[in-house]
Order: sequence, then structure tokens, then C-alpha cells
Amino acid sequence: MRMGILTGGGDCPGLNAVIRAATKTLLSKGVEVWGFKDGYRGIYLRDCQLLDRAAVSGLLHRGGTILGSNNRDNPFRFPVRAASGEIEYRDISAILVESMNSLQLQCLIAIGGDGTLSIANELCSRGAAIVGVPKTIDNDLAATDQTFGFVTAVHTATEALDKLHTTAESHHRVMILEVMGRYAGWIALWCGMAGGADVILIPEIPWQIDRVVEKIRGRQLEGKLFSIIVVAEGTPAPGGKRVVREQIANSGDPLRLGGIGEVVRELVEQETGMESRVTVLGHIQRGGSPLTTDRILATRFGVAAAELAMEGRYGYMVALKGTQITAVPLKDATKPSNVHPDGQLVHAARAVGISFGD
Repeated sequence: MRMGILTGGGDCPGLNAVIRAATKTLLSKGVEVWGFKDGYRGIYLRDCQLLDRAAVSGLLHRGGTILGSNNRDNPFRFPVRAASGEIEYRDISAILVESMNSLQLQCLIAIGGDGTLSIANELCSRGAAIVGVPKTIDNDLAATDQTFGFVTAVHTATEALDKLHTTAESHHRVMILEVMGRYAGWIALWCGMAGGADVILIPEIPWQIDRVVEKIRGRQLEGKLFSIIVVAEGTPAPGGKRVVREQIANSGDPLRLGGIGEVVRELVEQETGMESRVTVLGHIQRGGSPLTTDRILATRFGVAAAELAMEGRYGYMVALKGTQITAVPLKDATKPSNVHPDGQLVHAARAVGISFGD
């Protein structure tokens, strides 16, 4: 038997751990394993490498992905340079399915987020045999209780908050940390609680500057002359408009979020007169070695995906439900997961005095 593995979308701590676990599991069953480079593009170009035990040795602790990744090459809208020199976008999905068949792949393990998994589901409907593995630091897929890479991203953001506390207190400033998460506030909520933030602003809870100012003023009355604010990148400004850094034409996700931290800073300085600073973590949250929790979850996902492939259960994605790894249909894999405004985490945060600006 011969099977393939690819990683798509943004990079994430734990991708290599999934590749390692899936490959080792398949090799133990006598399966030949090929890794495709740079997502679905690798299948189109047949750009791949044989994954043997030597190829996946020493991967458990390494961040990123040895196979490369991208979030641009959607096979249903694939960029191809025409004879005129201009870029045209074509549906090459049939070519991908034919390529998988001609390479005699019994199954492809696709590791990625909502974009990669949505493509996987569409390819399955066209005859491809694919098993999915959920990947996103944003933790915003409802089909799984947690995604690998999330805990590591939260840890990185929490460490940043620890450092911001010392400079905020020293200079009596308001320090604002803008974190990733797209349209979900999980990273902001978790790191804000773990890092002792005074205000957490997330997409799921509309906020007003006067409530943020109220929190800052209240701390001043207590003799606390600094404040820490965490804001998720997808949090709309007061009034409901999202802050967009740029728009990328012909992209599956054309909006590049970013800049809400600066909006918060301007409003805070304007309303309080306090000196304020913004730190945007950006892609630092995606990098580095995965923490223990993510290494274990990634390993479990990789093993489970390989076993699904061996069993011929194509069109499914592995998922964590409670403490157990299970399988859910790919068609249900990309439903979004958002912070519940009245959930237990938000309740706990409010109970210890954290404001959500509402």
C-alpha cells in the first residue's frame, strides 16, 4: 500500500509531530508513505519525498513542517500563468484526483485548518480518498474540542504578558497586546486569564471604550497605576466595524486582520491621558517548539489518522472529544467554534475582576 501526507494553511507547532506519528504508524503496517510539498500544490506538481523512519526521526520537538505549507493554492481556484503572462485561476481538482490515482495512493492524510479541510471534503466528493487532521492555533473548529498548536500559541502570548507587566508597572502605562485568533477569541481569553490581564476584548463580546476606561480608572483609585489589555485581532472596533490591515485579491480568505490594538491605544490615551503602548505578537505565536500538551495531542491525531486510513474510513477527520480521539465527517469539520459570552471561562474571568469592555 502507498499513502500520502500533506500540510496546508498556516504553519503551527505540532505539524511535524503529526507527520512523524502518522508515518511511523503506517510504516509499522508495511505502508509506503510519501510527503507532498507545500500543500495541495505538491500533488499537482508531483513534488514529493519518500517518508521513511530516517526522514521523520527527530521531528517531535521541531516547530513548523518539513513538508512546507501554503494557504494560497486552492485547487478549485489554482493560479496558473497564461500564455499572455497574466495569472488565471483554474479548477484543477480533477487533475489532483487523477494524480492521486496515478500515483496509486490509497489515501491522503491532509493536515490543516478550515480551508485545507474544506478543500479535502470537496475533493472527497470528486472521488479522492482523504482523511483529515485538524490544525489551527486559533482553536476555532467546533468538531474538535481542541486543536494542536493552540496551547503553545497561548503559552507564547502569556509569556509576552508576563514581560509587559513589568514595563507597564515601571512606567505607569497601559500596555495593549494584540493576539491572533481571526474571528474567535480563544487565544485572547486563555492568555488574558493566564497572564493576569485587566481587560480582554474579543470578537464575541461587543465593547465600549467608556467601560474600558471605567476599569482603568477603578484600578487607579486602588493605587494601581498601570493596566494590561489583551485584544484579539478579529475584535471589531466600537460600533461593530472590523479593523483590516489589507485585502488580498483572489485569496480564499482575502481579509488580513490587524490594527485593532492601535485603535484601542488611541481611544485609551484620548479618554484617560495615560501613556499607552501596543505590542502585536503576530507570527511569533505560530513559531517555536510545541509544548508537551501539543506534542501529545499531535501524536494521538497522527496515529488515529493513520488508523482511519488503514481502515478505509475516508472522508473523516480525527477529533478530540473529551479525553477520547474520535472521527467526524469532513463535511462537519469546518463549522466554527466561538467563545460563548455566557460560558464558564468568561464567567470565571469576570469573577476575578477581568473586564470585557461591556
